[in-house]
Amino acid sequence: MIEFFLEPYKDTPLRDIIIEIIVFFFGIMSVWYAKKENILVYPTGLVATIFTTYLLYKAGYFADMTINAYFTIMSVYGWFSWSKMKNNVSVYQISRTNKKQKIIGVVLFFVTMVVMYGVYQLFDRPIEKENYIDMVTSGIFFTGMWFMAIKKIENWTLWIIGDLISIPLYGYRGLGILSLQFVIFTILAVMAYIEWHKIIKNNEHNLAQTNG
Repeated sequence: MIEFFLEPYKDTPLRDIIIEIIVFFFGIMSVWYAKKENILVYPTGLVATIFTTYLLYKAGYFADMTINAYFTIMSVYGWFSWSKMKNNVSVYQISRTNKKQKIIGVVLFFVTMVVMYGVYQLFDRPIEKENYIDMVTSGIFFTGMWFMAIKKIENWTLWIIGDLISIPLYGYRGLGILSLQFVIFTILAVMAYIEWHKIIKNNEHNLAQTNG
Protein backbone atom coordinates (compact mmCIF):
# COMPACT_ATOMS: atom_id res chain seq x y z
CA MET A 1 0.00 0.00 0.00
CA ILE A 2 2.79 2.43 0.92
CA GLU A 3 4.61 1.59 -2.30
CA PHE A 4 1.40 2.24 -4.25
CA PHE A 5 1.28 5.81 -2.91
CA LEU A 6 5.01 6.56 -3.08
CA GLU A 7 5.92 4.99 -6.45
CA PRO A 8 4.39 7.82 -8.58
CA TYR A 9 6.52 10.41 -6.72
CA LYS A 10 9.89 8.95 -7.81
CA ASP A 11 10.20 11.32 -10.74
CA THR A 12 8.16 14.17 -9.29
CA PRO A 13 10.02 17.46 -8.72
CA LEU A 14 10.55 18.26 -5.04
CA ARG A 15 8.76 21.58 -5.54
CA ASP A 16 5.56 19.83 -6.64
CA ILE A 17 5.73 17.40 -3.71
CA ILE A 18 6.05 20.32 -1.29
CA ILE A 19 3.12 22.06 -2.96
CA GLU A 20 1.00 18.91 -2.69
CA ILE A 21 1.84 18.69 1.03
CA ILE A 22 0.81 22.35 1.47
CA VAL A 23 -2.48 21.59 -0.30
CA PHE A 24 -2.94 18.59 1.98
CA PHE A 25 -2.66 20.56 5.22
CA PHE A 26 -4.50 23.70 4.13
CA GLY A 27 -7.29 21.61 2.61
CA ILE A 28 -7.81 19.76 5.88
CA MET A 29 -7.68 23.02 7.85
CA SER A 30 -10.32 24.49 5.55
CA VAL A 31 -12.75 21.60 6.08
CA TRP A 32 -12.11 21.70 9.84
CA TYR A 33 -12.94 25.41 9.96
CA ALA A 34 -16.07 24.82 7.86
CA LYS A 35 -17.15 22.16 10.33
CA LYS A 36 -16.80 24.73 13.13
CA GLU A 37 -18.61 27.43 11.09
CA ASN A 38 -15.43 29.49 11.26
CA ILE A 39 -14.85 32.03 8.48
CA LEU A 40 -11.20 30.93 8.26
CA VAL A 41 -12.55 28.13 6.06
CA TYR A 42 -12.20 30.54 3.16
CA PRO A 43 -8.64 31.93 3.42
CA THR A 44 -7.27 28.44 4.12
CA GLY A 45 -9.40 27.06 1.29
CA LEU A 46 -8.03 29.69 -1.08
CA VAL A 47 -4.46 28.52 -0.46
CA ALA A 48 -5.47 24.90 -1.13
CA THR A 49 -7.49 25.59 -4.28
CA ILE A 50 -4.94 27.92 -5.89
CA PHE A 51 -2.10 25.42 -5.49
CA THR A 52 -4.34 22.49 -6.48
CA THR A 53 -5.26 24.33 -9.68
CA TYR A 54 -1.56 24.54 -10.52
CA LEU A 55 -0.94 20.83 -9.80
CA LEU A 56 -3.90 19.71 -11.88
CA TYR A 57 -2.90 21.97 -14.75
CA LYS A 58 0.54 20.36 -14.81
CA ALA A 59 -1.04 16.90 -14.69
CA GLY A 60 -3.39 17.76 -17.57
CA TYR A 61 -6.65 17.21 -15.65
CA PHE A 62 -8.42 20.24 -17.03
CA ALA A 63 -11.90 19.55 -15.64
CA ASP A 64 -10.53 19.23 -12.10
CA MET A 65 -8.33 22.26 -12.76
CA THR A 66 -11.38 24.28 -13.78
CA ILE A 67 -13.39 23.25 -10.72
CA ASN A 68 -10.56 24.29 -8.42
CA ALA A 69 -10.33 27.62 -10.21
CA TYR A 70 -14.06 27.92 -9.54
CA PHE A 71 -13.50 27.01 -5.90
CA THR A 72 -11.09 29.92 -5.70
CA ILE A 73 -13.78 32.29 -6.96
CA MET A 74 -16.46 30.70 -4.76
CA SER A 75 -14.18 30.97 -1.72
CA VAL A 76 -14.12 34.74 -2.23
CA TYR A 77 -17.92 34.74 -2.62
CA GLY A 78 -18.38 32.52 0.45
CA TRP A 79 -15.98 34.69 2.47
CA PHE A 80 -18.12 37.71 1.60
CA SER A 81 -21.38 35.85 2.38
CA TRP A 82 -20.21 34.57 5.76
CA SER A 83 -18.98 38.09 6.62
CA LYS A 84 -22.39 39.71 6.11
CA MET A 85 -23.86 40.75 9.45
CA LYS A 86 -27.19 42.21 10.55
CA ASN A 87 -27.51 43.45 14.13
CA ASN A 88 -24.19 41.73 14.91
CA VAL A 89 -25.63 38.39 13.77
CA SER A 90 -24.55 36.54 10.63
CA VAL A 91 -27.07 36.94 7.80
CA TYR A 92 -26.65 33.28 6.87
CA GLN A 93 -27.50 30.70 9.53
CA ILE A 94 -27.00 26.94 9.32
CA SER A 95 -30.21 25.48 7.89
CA ARG A 96 -31.70 23.10 5.33
CA THR A 97 -32.28 23.93 1.68
CA ASN A 98 -35.76 24.93 0.58
CA LYS A 99 -37.46 23.70 -2.59
CA LYS A 100 -36.13 26.57 -4.72
CA GLN A 101 -32.54 26.01 -3.57
CA LYS A 102 -32.83 22.27 -4.28
CA ILE A 103 -33.96 22.99 -7.84
CA ILE A 104 -31.10 25.47 -8.32
CA GLY A 105 -28.70 22.84 -6.97
CA VAL A 106 -29.91 20.20 -9.46
CA VAL A 107 -29.66 22.67 -12.35
CA LEU A 108 -26.18 23.72 -11.23
CA PHE A 109 -25.10 20.07 -11.08
CA PHE A 110 -26.09 19.33 -14.69
CA VAL A 111 -24.94 22.67 -16.08
CA THR A 112 -21.54 22.08 -14.48
CA MET A 113 -21.15 18.71 -16.18
CA VAL A 114 -21.97 20.29 -19.55
CA VAL A 115 -19.45 23.06 -18.90
CA MET A 116 -16.77 20.52 -17.93
CA TYR A 117 -17.39 18.64 -21.18
CA GLY A 118 -16.94 21.95 -22.98
CA VAL A 119 -13.63 22.51 -21.17
CA TYR A 120 -12.23 19.28 -22.63
CA GLN A 121 -13.42 20.31 -26.06
CA LEU A 122 -11.90 23.76 -25.62
CA PHE A 123 -8.48 22.32 -24.77
CA ASP A 124 -8.91 19.69 -27.51
CA ARG A 125 -8.17 16.93 -25.01
CA PRO A 126 -9.30 13.30 -25.46
CA ILE A 127 -11.98 12.30 -22.96
CA GLU A 128 -11.02 9.13 -21.11
CA LYS A 129 -13.40 7.08 -18.96
CA GLU A 130 -12.05 8.66 -15.77
CA ASN A 131 -12.77 12.13 -17.17
CA TYR A 132 -16.48 11.38 -17.14
CA ILE A 133 -16.07 10.76 -13.42
CA ASP A 134 -14.41 14.18 -13.26
CA MET A 135 -17.52 15.71 -14.75
CA VAL A 136 -19.77 14.06 -12.17
CA THR A 137 -17.59 15.05 -9.21
CA SER A 138 -17.32 18.56 -10.66
CA GLY A 139 -21.11 18.84 -10.60
CA ILE A 140 -21.22 17.52 -7.05
CA PHE A 141 -18.50 19.82 -5.74
CA PHE A 142 -19.77 22.91 -7.61
CA THR A 143 -23.18 22.48 -5.99
CA GLY A 144 -21.69 21.64 -2.60
CA MET A 145 -19.56 24.77 -2.63
CA TRP A 146 -22.59 26.94 -3.31
CA PHE A 147 -24.60 25.24 -0.56
CA MET A 148 -21.71 25.85 1.83
CA ALA A 149 -21.56 29.55 0.90
CA ILE A 150 -25.20 29.91 2.03
CA LYS A 151 -24.69 27.54 5.02
CA LYS A 152 -26.97 24.70 3.93
CA ILE A 153 -26.37 21.34 5.62
CA GLU A 154 -26.82 19.51 2.32
CA ASN A 155 -23.36 20.73 1.32
CA TRP A 156 -21.88 18.04 3.59
CA THR A 157 -23.93 15.27 1.98
CA LEU A 158 -22.53 16.30 -1.40
CA TRP A 159 -18.96 16.58 -0.07
CA ILE A 160 -19.18 13.07 1.40
CA ILE A 161 -20.38 11.60 -1.92
CA GLY A 162 -17.78 13.50 -3.95
CA ASP A 163 -14.97 12.66 -1.54
CA LEU A 164 -15.76 8.94 -1.61
CA ILE A 165 -15.58 9.00 -5.41
CA SER A 166 -12.34 11.01 -5.37
CA ILE A 167 -10.39 8.71 -3.02
CA PRO A 168 -9.81 5.88 -5.54
CA LEU A 169 -9.76 8.31 -8.48
CA TYR A 170 -6.77 10.29 -7.20
CA GLY A 171 -5.02 7.13 -6.04
CA TYR A 172 -5.37 5.75 -9.57
CA ARG A 173 -3.89 8.96 -10.95
CA GLY A 174 -0.81 8.66 -8.77
CA LEU A 175 -1.70 11.61 -6.55
CA GLY A 176 -1.49 9.61 -3.33
CA ILE A 177 -1.25 12.58 -0.99
CA LEU A 178 -4.43 14.08 -2.42
CA SER A 179 -6.13 10.67 -2.26
CA LEU A 180 -5.29 10.44 1.45
CA GLN A 181 -6.55 13.99 1.85
CA PHE A 182 -9.95 12.95 0.52
CA VAL A 183 -10.08 10.11 3.07
CA ILE A 184 -9.65 12.69 5.82
CA PHE A 185 -12.11 15.01 4.07
CA THR A 186 -14.73 12.24 4.18
CA ILE A 187 -14.27 11.69 7.90
CA LEU A 188 -14.42 15.43 8.64
CA ALA A 189 -17.47 15.87 6.39
CA VAL A 190 -19.35 13.14 8.29
CA MET A 191 -18.42 14.80 11.60
CA ALA A 192 -19.45 18.21 10.23
CA TYR A 193 -22.82 16.89 9.05
CA ILE A 194 -23.52 15.51 12.52
CA GLU A 195 -22.46 18.78 14.16
CA TRP A 196 -24.51 20.99 11.83
CA HIS A 197 -27.51 18.66 12.20
CA LYS A 198 -27.36 19.12 15.99
CA ILE A 199 -27.27 22.91 15.53
CA ILE A 200 -30.35 22.80 13.27
CA LYS A 201 -32.28 20.57 15.68
CA ASN A 202 -31.34 22.82 18.59
CA ASN A 203 -32.47 25.92 16.67
CA GLU A 204 -35.76 24.22 15.75
CA HIS A 205 -36.28 23.25 19.39
CA ASN A 206 -35.63 26.80 20.60
CA LEU A 207 -37.95 28.21 17.93
CA ALA A 208 -40.72 25.79 18.94
CA GLN A 209 -40.36 26.80 22.60
CA THR A 210 -40.46 30.49 21.66
CA ASN A 211 -43.60 30.07 19.54
CA GLY A 212 -45.14 27.82 22.16
